[in-house]
Amino acid sequence: MITVIIFIAVLGLLVFVHELGHFLLAKRAGMQVDEFGFGFPPRVFGVYKTESGRKFVFGTNQPENATSTIYSLNLIPLGGFVKIVGENNDAPDNPSSFGKKSFMSRLSVLLAGVVMNAVLAWVLITICLVSGVPTVLDEGTSLPAGTVLSTPIITLLDVNAGSPAERAGLKVGDSIVSIDGVSFQSITDLQKYVGDRKGGKFVFTVSHGGSTTKSLMVESLANPAPGSGPTGIALGLVGKLKYPLGKAVITGFTTTGTQMYAVLKGLGKLVTGGVALNQLGGPVKIAQLTGEASKLGFVYLLQFAAFLSLNLAVLNALPVPALDGGRVLFLIIEKVRRKANNPRVEQAFNAFGFLVLLLLMLVVTVNDFHGFSAIGRLLGK
Repeated sequence: MITVIIFIAVLGLLVFVHELGHFLLAKRAGMQVDEFGFGFPPRVFGVYKTESGRKFVFGTNQPENATSTIYSLNLIPLGGFVKIVGENNDAPDNPSSFGKKSFMSRLSVLLAGVVMNAVLAWVLITICLVSGVPTVLDEGTSLPAGTVLSTPIITLLDVNAGSPAERAGLKVGDSIVSIDGVSFQSITDLQKYVGDRKGGKFVFTVSHGGSTTKSLMVESLANPAPGSGPTGIALGLVGKLKYPLGKAVITGFTTTGTQMYAVLKGLGKLVTGGVALNQLGGPVKIAQLTGEASKLGFVYLLQFAAFLSLNLAVLNALPVPALDGGRVLFLIIEKVRRKANNPRVEQAFNAFGFLVLLLLMLVVTVNDFHGFSAIGRLLGK
């Protein structure tokens, strides 16, 4: 239940910021916005303004004498929407409709959601850098000027499937406090301690995301496979690296660009067949990963939310009907043709695109139910 609540909160933030971008630019362009809704209908309640003051509307009831936008809360908390008059070229006589505004005004409204999600990712990454971002240190690592590093802790970066460590309950992200009551400052010393006693039993005392420590019994292998240690774990020194605000803003911007490029690169592999469809994750897997990130700590959760925000930005920018990029494509076609598109044709394409997206969502959701065992390692990598 906690995972579900956190997932809804993260998704709600991403969608709210996206729709807020559309809303603000539409208002600035002088467009008539009938409703700004959080969640998908049916409507729970909404508030709007009349000449006599603010009023509430409940359920599917229609507002009376509304002179402003309805701000609504809807039952399904997994999305949001902005209802702009004439966005489907269906209000040709309304001077405040979407279709009556200039090309640049309409383009800015359509792209505002994508831009806002990219900006949100930048803000979240910047907050992480100021708070202290977990950083894996290699020997001889030089730190950026002005940054401060907390004391590095030996941390599990990977846990092999079926290994003694996995069977004992060790997880990616666990920090090793001690083994058999002995504390280690060096990975080499820890590996030597375990290697000299391979085949024996060890008591690993670990903490996860700074939570209360726990002790787990690990029965090591006497003859591990080549390239695999007696317990089946990969270790790294992880410390929190804090940036001064000015440097965090700049580094956050460049990191946002780098991560967005990585998302585009991954999307390109999907299109060219480099990534199979069954490797995609949907809402169920995202919810699971959100829960795992929250267990590691608040900074990890912010990092994951930033990554999701960039994914949302890139996906919405695709020239696919029913997405913002598809609406931009139709707008460009209209500009080239120098006349409004047929609203029925445009709506038909958008409906078809929406059905295709629903089918894809169904496929990846089915995949999610077959991939729960890999959640921890996927997050760690």
